[in-house]
Amino acid sequence: MNSIRSLLATDGAAFLERRKAYLAQLAELHARRAETNVGGSPKARKLHKGRGQLLPRERITALIDPGSPFLEFGHLAGADMYEGVPPGATIITGVGQVCGRASMLIINDATVKGGTMFGMTTKKHTRAQLFAWQHRLPCITMVQSGGGFLPDLANIFPDDGQAGSIMYNQVKMSAEGIAQIAIVHGPSTAGGAYIPALCDEVVIIRNQGAMFLGSPQLVYAATGEVIEIEPLGGAEMHSRLSGVTDHIAENDGHALAITRRIVANLGEPPRLRWTLADPEPPLHDAQELYGIARIDSTTRADSREIVARLVDGSRLQEFKQLHGDTLLCGFARLHGFEIGIVANNGELSPEASVKGAHFVELCCQRDIPLLFLVDSPGFGSGSEAERQGIAKHGAKLMNAIANADVPKYTLITGEAYGAAYLAMCGRAFRPNARAALVRPHRPAAAPGRPPRPEQDDFSGALNWARHLWCDMLIDPVETRPVLALLLDLAGRIPARDTQFAVFRM
Repeated sequence: MNSIRSLLATDGAAFLERRKAYLAQLAELHARRAETNVGGSPKARKLHKGRGQLLPRERITALIDPGSPFLEFGHLAGADMYEGVPPGATIITGVGQVCGRASMLIINDATVKGGTMFGMTTKKHTRAQLFAWQHRLPCITMVQSGGGFLPDLANIFPDDGQAGSIMYNQVKMSAEGIAQIAIVHGPSTAGGAYIPALCDEVVIIRNQGAMFLGSPQLVYAATGEVIEIEPLGGAEMHSRLSGVTDHIAENDGHALAITRRIVANLGEPPRLRWTLADPEPPLHDAQELYGIARIDSTTRADSREIVARLVDGSRLQEFKQLHGDTLLCGFARLHGFEIGIVANNGELSPEASVKGAHFVELCCQRDIPLLFLVDSPGFGSGSEAERQGIAKHGAKLMNAIANADVPKYTLITGEAYGAAYLAMCGRAFRPNARAALVRPHRPAAAPGRPPRPEQDDFSGALNWARHLWCDMLIDPVETRPVLALLLDLAGRIPARDTQFAVFRM
């Protein structure tokens, strides 16, 4: 297998100009992440700490194995969508190692609007559950929520993928033996009470955690009964009388220690089904991606230059190199994992579409995960493309990718438009995970005219992240470690046979 020879002039003016522009955009990403990580206002955080509680991200650190990574999903979900709500939509979701077992962590942030749920909160919660279901990860939910934010009711309750789906997903995963564990850290009302009630095991904190379908105020308004939090839904009542909770803890730290013991007794962790090679760094520095990445519609990079900075030893066994050259296909390794790469190098022509379908079929036969690098202006158009059967050949690629039952990852590196985006394993085609580099694409402007701001706002990376059209918005140098973590998770579930639909010949 040959190493890719980079033709990039990393000391050239064009490279340095792109790098400078990209780093400026990257600074915005890190600033928004920092805003998310802080959580609520200083006043809310001080009040939270004054009750002797750990902040939500302190709870994550205390729960996961020391020094292990936390792979966060939906970090910027809901950014700028709700007044007084920082990016993150009042909830933190991600995968962390707990007693050596990968687990999905779902944490209400009570420092933001009391941890109440907005429409994007429920969407982010259900996305985390579906990833956990797909990878058979235990779900650990740290509950401290005032329930639904009533002014956003239409986006919380009526539809599939909202609050009702959270509860449905819990019981279906439990039925399949995927552990559901909850810690009740503070007062949790309505849906915030049902989430732990539907779990396999529940930990609650004395004189701190509480759960009830209706708060004391609501009980009084409805029935006239005067009752305090503790007798209505506190730890002692639920642990001694109702039996809704299973373990009682003295504080946050004690509750997290109990939870670690629960996870330690879930049985043997699943083993990796693939044999790994020894990981190697790429021959070319990943930081050079800053000078390759798109900053507008005029700067398209050869996808080989990107691959050369992602894969082990920069080696790629290219498939059909001389045919359908607007689509790069080939086998490589990433952190020792064997992968099949499908990368745009221009519009999807009939030849490129058939080539891609052929390559995907090979990966399915060999149980090799697929990585899609998306940067395509679309399918080929015009009379010649139509006579060559672009519609049926594009359909072959969609058929192959939609039905491919190997792990699939979509990394948006540039433009991603219409059906060509879907044919590169877009969101509707259900990849295991979707990531975007900063500013994945900017709409092309008419000659001599700048892009319209509203177009850029819609198609820019931040907008994709705020709406959860991608799972994570990443710094290019994070690509290798993020993909390695995702591949490790996928390799611990059983392989599945692929059944293709009819290929129109």
